[in-house]
Amino acid sequence: MKRTTIGLDLAKRIFQVHSVDPDSGEISRQTLKRSQVLRYFANRAASVVAMEACGSSQYWARELLKLGHEVRLISAQFVRPFVKTNKTDAADAEAIWEAAQRPGMRFVALKSEEQQAVLGLHRIREQRVAMRSALVNQLHGLMAEFGIALSQGWREMLRQAGELLAGECAVPELLRGALRANRSDPSLERADQDSGTAD
Repeated sequence: MKRTTIGLDLAKRIFQVHSVDPDSGEISRQTLKRSQVLRYFANRAASVVAMEACGSSQYWARELLKLGHEVRLISAQFVRPFVKTNKTDAADAEAIWEAAQRPGMRFVALKSEEQQAVLGLHRIREQRVAMRSALVNQLHGLMAEFGIALSQGWREMLRQAGELLAGECAVPELLRGALRANRSDPSLERADQDSGTAD
């Protein structure tokens, strides 16, 4: 027997379901609260559940797989062309349903919790490296405005800035406290600690 394809539009609280009965052609549209989603799918025969790949889609994919459903995640850029009317949750669920059945559609790979955890660590480290770069560049620029040229390497630059700010330098006392606080920001060290390497 052919599996029913279900389009599921994910949200924080209210989810939209779209499906078409393969035998009768009857269209079904339902709105579910977050607490109802797993119960709804637990009471359905094994189906193909399609969702737009987003922040929570990997979690829902794993939960639906446990219930015996086949899960397909579709990138938002491939769903968008199938939205027929103004963008609503119901229209999105229908577009997901439509896109999932297109021949040659490319789906997003499902990830385990461990794979997602590793990706999460990488994202955190990237953000901290970006924060570190921003703080270092700001410190570099602000001190340059008072005629102080700091070293290029960020570690040496921070050491040098600390020594200058602790003693007598051209930077007014009004600004020194904030620069000292920026220089000692934990984000400057955490990027290396997360990966166990130094840049």
